[in-house]
Amino acid sequence: MPEQNLSFVLQEPYKVKFEDRPVPELSSPHDVLVAINWTGICGSDVHYWTTGAIGKFIVKDPMVLGHESSGIISKIGSEVTSVKVGDRVALEPGVPCRRCERCKEGKYNLCKHMAFAATPPFDGTLAKFYTLPEDFCYKLPDHMSLEEGALVEPLSVAVHIVKQAQVKPGNSVVVFGAGPVGLLCGAVSKSFGASKIIAVDIQQGRLDFAKNYAATGTFMPSKTPAEESAQRLIEENDLGDGADIIIDASGAEPSIQTAIHALRDGGTYVQGGMGKNEITFPIMAMCVKELNVRGSFRYGSGDYKLAVDLIANGKISVKELITGKVEFKEAEQAFKDVKAGKGIKILIEGVKD
Repeated sequence: MPEQNLSFVLQEPYKVKFEDRPVPELSSPHDVLVAINWTGICGSDVHYWTTGAIGKFIVKDPMVLGHESSGIISKIGSEVTSVKVGDRVALEPGVPCRRCERCKEGKYNLCKHMAFAATPPFDGTLAKFYTLPEDFCYKLPDHMSLEEGALVEPLSVAVHIVKQAQVKPGNSVVVFGAGPVGLLCGAVSKSFGASKIIAVDIQQGRLDFAKNYAATGTFMPSKTPAEESAQRLIEENDLGDGADIIIDASGAEPSIQTAIHALRDGGTYVQGGMGKNEITFPIMAMCVKELNVRGSFRYGSGDYKLAVDLIANGKISVKELITGKVEFKEAEQAFKDVKAGKGIKILIEGVKD
């Protein structure tokens, strides 16, 4: 008997299996069923696979992994008007309640009742089929591939971070962490008009990639006090009194400390990367410099649409970030490769009939 909805399921840390599940039903006349074509692996997916938890989100029951996906509409609800069967779409994998104060003020990414793919207790997209409301599916133009469509999710994370930073033409921007999101933060900053984009990482290979991608300069920190490292960063990259904007996409404590010291007075710092729950933070430097310090979480209103437009209009290319592709049955090996730091972004192909 052919499989209905083969899924990649996390049972407990380091224990996954392929499980055939029922095809999900449309729970609303505004829902659609998507046949998943490609799924990227995110650091959060790997974290659940290795530890079974991220902060307060704990995997208590078997959970399908994955949330960076693209696919083709295979079924639509009776009141769907914006997409049709056969449309190629990028999936925004978090559905808010639409009724709470945060949702009504336009910050639905902060909804306490968010149902987000592969965040306990909600299943993810590494399955043959996945359901979403029609307005969380974004049509891809004909010249944009489904592989590129799977990169819309991390690009949307970067769009939200750069919006939080309020990057403007002429700004100098430093990005700590040259993983997928950090690289994309550099690309979005460039598209927003930043004149200087410095990538910071401890791996030379990633710095080389960043320099060929969107960065105008790079910096490799050494194991020195944060203030010393910040001064060297400023001097080596001609940042004057300090950077206008610094984005942390690493979550590493030394990076955060260095970033605060490397900002100019009145500069802006955005925390995009996740790390330890608590760190030692240079609060005095933040105060006397009167820094603007902001968090950034997932993506909000307009971020997905802008991400699709940036790719479609050629403002940002994401093809270079795809450094590996595997068939669905090789999903576990792909997770191992990501954990080992191989490549930039690995995509898992959808289930084949």
